[in-house]
Amino acid sequence: MTEAISGPGPGAGPEESHNVVLTRAPALAPLLARGALLSPTKRPRPDAPFPRTRLVLPAVRADAGRLAAYERICGFDADGTLPVTYPHVLGFAPTMRLMSERAFPLPVLGLVHTSIEVTRRAAMPADRAYEIAVHVAGLAPHRRGTEATVVTEARADGEPVWESRSTYLARHRADPPAGAREEGDDRPEPEALAEREERPKPAEREAMPVAAEWRLAGDLGRRYGAASGDRNPIHLTAATARLFGFPRAIAHGMWTAARCVAAHGMPEAGRVTVRFRAPVLLPGTVAYGESGDRFELRGRDRLHLEGETSPLQ
Repeated sequence: MTEAISGPGPGAGPEESHNVVLTRAPALAPLLARGALLSPTKRPRPDAPFPRTRLVLPAVRADAGRLAAYERICGFDADGTLPVTYPHVLGFAPTMRLMSERAFPLPVLGLVHTSIEVTRRAAMPADRAYEIAVHVAGLAPHRRGTEATVVTEARADGEPVWESRSTYLARHRADPPAGAREEGDDRPEPEALAEREERPKPAEREAMPVAAEWRLAGDLGRRYGAASGDRNPIHLTAATARLFGFPRAIAHGMWTAARCVAAHGMPEAGRVTVRFRAPVLLPGTVAYGESGDRFELRGRDRLHLEGETSPLQ
């Protein structure tokens, strides 16, 4: 027995299902395989039903070795607390379980992580256990398809200490209503990249002052994958990335976000928002820029991400 049903989650609404409490983190390889196999059967649309369950891991501890590897590769100081982006890693396996379910209407293959907003209420000691919970908050129309919002929460002694809201885009032909989100136009297919060449490039906007330049090795995706558990083939080698339309392997979006946040810093109790704009090909060179509470990551002629931090009021 690997799970049990309990009562509604914190703040559950009338449509919220009961929690599903997991006794251990799901194995990622079978989830990735199931998600890939089910992807061709999915028919995404903004009004599709989606899983109402809230998956809960009641006592998750960071593995010291993998945490140290994560800190090294992302540039965080090893100060005895979890990096602000690390609970996303702790919630990755239950997130993949939700997304690989038959009831989740968006295909895992081709899904694009378009944004993440992280709220940290207090520093999180690295040696303690946390309750990690994941649920799908809803679907929304996007001018290029359907976007899902997935919420990950961390609690300590029953009190919320961390939360993230990630948006994931499934691209499909759609006629979205007025007000549909336009962010996340980061389709990885070659034709999408070519289409962007015909538009005003993000680099034509005024760039922030460059604070650092980073040369990214070709094995960055494999090293981050080993530290985070995210071994999506688009990040591993040029050969596997080409199967999905990329000319070379690309850096994990969450690595680019973590590396920028490590360089920029943020309040102990604060919020950071990152919007992913274009993939980073490996190997490559990128420029990190910042101005006040805002930061960005740019390539030679393309904006890869932009974000900002703020203290909690």
